[in-house]
Amino acid sequence: QVHLVESGGGLVQAGDSLTLSCVASGRTFGTYSMGWFRQAPGKEREFVAALSWRGTSAYYADSARGRATISMDVDKNTLYLQMNSLKSEDTAIYYCATEPTRRGSTWSVSDNNWGHGTQVTVSS
Repeated sequence: QVHLVESGGGLVQAGDSLTLSCVASGRTFGTYSMGWFRQAPGKEREFVAALSWRGTSAYYADSARGRATISMDVDKNTLYLQMNSLKSEDTAIYYCATEPTRRGSTWSVSDNNWGHGTQVTVSS
């Protein structure tokens, strides 16, 4: 199983940019798809972005499209999520995961392989 460690969260002001990182180990990086999810207090975990196993296709939630960029660095075994124009609504714990799947418009992680998350707090 892939071990995932997120980092890069913090307290930022509305309108700022932030880049999150997820370091993966246990399997050859770049041979599986990955994604980012987030969960705000009292809410269900929701999809943010996904990247295909070779990094050829990216997918974004409506809330992130146009403001977020998902990418990977194979040499560093790291997945990134860059977000700009941050809003208070972006406040959540952000998680990365392996092999997210889509059923209709709903994304999930069937193998339940999550990192422990990194907190992003956006103040107005």
